[in-house]
Amino acid sequence: MMLRFVLPALGAALLPLHADAAERLRVTASHTLDMARPSETISIPWRSVSAALPHALAQQLVVKDEAGHRLPYQVTNIAPTAKDPDMSGAAYGELLFQYSFKPGQKRARFTVEKTAATVPPFPAQTYARFVAERLDDFAWENDKLAHRTYGPALAAPASAGSNKEVLQTSGLDIWFKRVPYPIVDRWYNIGHDHYHVDEGEGIDMYNVGTTRGAGGTGIWHGQQLFFGTNYSTWRLLANGPVRTVFELQYDSWDAAGTQVSEVKRFTVDAGQYFDTIDSTFSFSGPRTLTAAVGLNKHPSDKGEEVKVAFSENPADGTLVQWVSQRSLGDFGVALIMPPAEGSAYAADERNALVTRTVQSGQPLRYYVGAAWTRGSPYTSQAQWQRHVAEAAARLRAPLTITTVAEH
Repeated sequence: MMLRFVLPALGAALLPLHADAAERLRVTASHTLDMARPSETISIPWRSVSAALPHALAQQLVVKDEAGHRLPYQVTNIAPTAKDPDMSGAAYGELLFQYSFKPGQKRARFTVEKTAATVPPFPAQTYARFVAERLDDFAWENDKLAHRTYGPALAAPASAGSNKEVLQTSGLDIWFKRVPYPIVDRWYNIGHDHYHVDEGEGIDMYNVGTTRGAGGTGIWHGQQLFFGTNYSTWRLLANGPVRTVFELQYDSWDAAGTQVSEVKRFTVDAGQYFDTIDSTFSFSGPRTLTAAVGLNKHPSDKGEEVKVAFSENPADGTLVQWVSQRSLGDFGVALIMPPAEGSAYAADERNALVTRTVQSGQPLRYYVGAAWTRGSPYTSQAQWQRHVAEAAARLRAPLTITTVAEH
């Protein structure tokens, strides 16, 4: 007996499966592009896994590709149905695993089965944490890049006679990596004076200050940018090995007479140079506001900057930056905001911006990425622009996932 249903890659509603036990769940992922699609995350809602494989446990599964290779997987618990006293699986959110499509490969097949043996944890390729020991930083990374942003302790005024650092900013930082393994804990352990020098694993050479950094937000009004300060609270929802998800909340700020607060949800997938960010602004009074997402116009630290070039492409919603440096290699940064009504480009003295009309309580989704010539395959401006264009094309053509429960 075979039962079949189809779902979009991003997790729309599914047709229910028959309650009878299945031996395996077969999964087919397909797409329409001719390009390579490395490290695509394949998401199966857990309710579908549980329906096909009754009493399946998150720690007792085997996911295989067509060649029979076991794949690392992750089961999230982000859904609001958090209580599941009989452990039937309703509390889980999604089963996640990854696959890299070769150029021209349009389809890949997988199996999901239960196993009696407990599967050990897979090596983490994504990671995030609150860094209390560094003035409430919040840091995150995957195998390609690391990032951080700044918390309330850094924003607090220094007491008289103190040499405490003070920085009030909601901008986002980049740490450029040479290595695929996690470095956040290692770099905080060795300290500021070391990770600002390339000692073999990469370098913190991106300057944020009070700019938007790499993907910070604000409200654009009357050709002026209004923005908040350091995040106030954090919430970690999933932490690898395939995907990390967390939220940062920003207390309200004045945007030309309107009080605005914000919650950012970050989704960080292994193998990707872009993170997904969903910013939800809350305000009352105006029906809509114009949100802005920015890139620092001059992000090179320590006087390294030689030239900064920007390119805008309204057709695919991209803002691409390339920074040439004297001695530390060049790097690219980019924003992708898929085109929609109310989108535009703007700028102030310090930030290049992509703007979009938003309503209170409705998330604005965008993507932020970066690459360094000494830590990525992208060693020229043209290569980085091509990668950004391909990333935007992948967003326009998501995977289609088909599942079949086999008895």
